[in-house]
Amino acid sequence: MTLRIDISGLPPERLRFAASPLAELTAMLHVLAEPGHHPQHAEWAAKVWAVLRPELAERLREAEFLWRSSQADFLIPARPRPTLAEELDEVDRIDDERYVTAALVTTCGSNRVRFGASSPLTDATAREWALDLAQARGARQEAFAERLLADPATVRARVRDTLEECAEAFFDEAWAGVAVQLATDLRLKNDLLKRQGIGAALASVSGAVTLAPDGDCIVVDKLQDKATAAQSAGVTFIPTVFGRPHLVAVHAPGWQPVVQYPVAEPSPSEPVSLETVTLRLEALAHPVRLRLLRTLVRGPHTTGELAHVWDLTRPEVSRHLALLRRADLVTARRHGRYVRYTLDLPALTALGTDLLAAVLR
Repeated sequence: MTLRIDISGLPPERLRFAASPLAELTAMLHVLAEPGHHPQHAEWAAKVWAVLRPELAERLREAEFLWRSSQADFLIPARPRPTLAEELDEVDRIDDERYVTAALVTTCGSNRVRFGASSPLTDATAREWALDLAQARGARQEAFAERLLADPATVRARVRDTLEECAEAFFDEAWAGVAVQLATDLRLKNDLLKRQGIGAALASVSGAVTLAPDGDCIVVDKLQDKATAAQSAGVTFIPTVFGRPHLVAVHAPGWQPVVQYPVAEPSPSEPVSLETVTLRLEALAHPVRLRLLRTLVRGPHTTGELAHVWDLTRPEVSRHLALLRRADLVTARRHGRYVRYTLDLPALTALGTDLLAAVLR
């Protein structure tokens, strides 16, 4: 399971390391939506929620699909700017087609949402397919997708306004606190890139990011096997403090490759009994079950959704889910006509931070 970024013929200067206010705000929003992924920031998240104006809190819940399970591509800029306002201006320049498609990928909870020549803004069949996928994710997702497809300009303006309000409410203060860490990391990465080359710089990013032996490809350990090309635009690496332990990659067709990587080291986990470890490791020994967990960590999924993502039959998925439930790694809950399976993140955390980081990646 890797993402391969073709960099053949790419000049070294087109591989860049830069900080992004918008990408770090997106990481903070993910922490607020999924504090269980980031126990080191749980106290910060609780304090932020406690002081948010009710209207802003509701707006964040309304649009959380843009950053909760995965991040919309336009929130991880390929050309970082010094200020959040400048980066939001760049987002405003994206046409409705690209913006809406990127938003639907996260809202519908499927990395296979690709419409090709059929636009959900103009094609009724593509529109209904997107709404069906969003409906399966929940009422909020369906309502957001309906508003987005009916009036993208209004939704885009509302999302920008929400992000600007977040700056005043909590981001500006938090950004000032992490800016020094990010700057320190960038000096290290750019110095390695200049003095020792791409391989050394990538090795310092993460053990999950490597340079292929022939030097023509960056290999990133991610959820599915994918491939993209840097082309003339290059590849951008963005450090994050709040995003740890996630490794976020932008690789969809038409988007410049971007990798957001954590700068901090994970803290040690609490020990658990040998019996519990044995039971859970046996459940994780099968590669399909590990893949299912790497999907479930992005949010609750139904058996049908998991089968679709991995090209499996529903009975196959059900058998694997039964073993994961027996190991208390997964729980099931009925929502209307859907049964959604959820990863037990604390149980996974107890197995160790290396495993947790690999699954959250």
